[in-house]
Amino acid sequence: MTKSKKLDFRPNEYVVYPAHGVGQITSVEKQEVAGIELELFVITFEKDKMTLRVPTNKATEIGMRALSSPDVISQAMKTLKGKAKVKRAMWSRRAQEYEQKINSGDLIAIAEVVRDLHRTDDQREQSYSERQLYEAALERLTREVAAVSGGDEIAAAKEVDEVLSSRIAA
Repeated sequence: MTKSKKLDFRPNEYVVYPAHGVGQITSVEKQEVAGIELELFVITFEKDKMTLRVPTNKATEIGMRALSSPDVISQAMKTLKGKAKVKRAMWSRRAQEYEQKINSGDLIAIAEVVRDLHRTDDQREQSYSERQLYEAALERLTREVAAVSGGDEIAAAKEVDEVLSSRIAA
């Protein structure tokens, strides 16, 4: 198996894995699987207490990417300020779309989910599945904002919350 290109990611670098969010590459190791020598990124997700091994030649193909640039972060914050766009489709269809957006790893799409599912105190109560999707999207967003700014998640969560609250006041 020949490698077509040089590694895009390095150990100790933070990356975004689409289905799990922000993780840190702890090492690159070689492992033999079914008689084939594979080079793997070892990615740890500290918060989830999970370790993932991703073949280096498949990393970009499956959507693994570097952290967003500060420009993308500010674009995501702008998205949060926008008006919620809730389609009139059945909940199961919308839930599926939200799930796809969350697992796409695209920060702007995740921000759209947070914006669309965010509820204020005076709005109707969220269903359990709505709350689950909202919290998953919010967690992905705040983790990436925290990783990009180099700060902690609490500060990032506060920043996201302030943006959402400013939208209500406007």
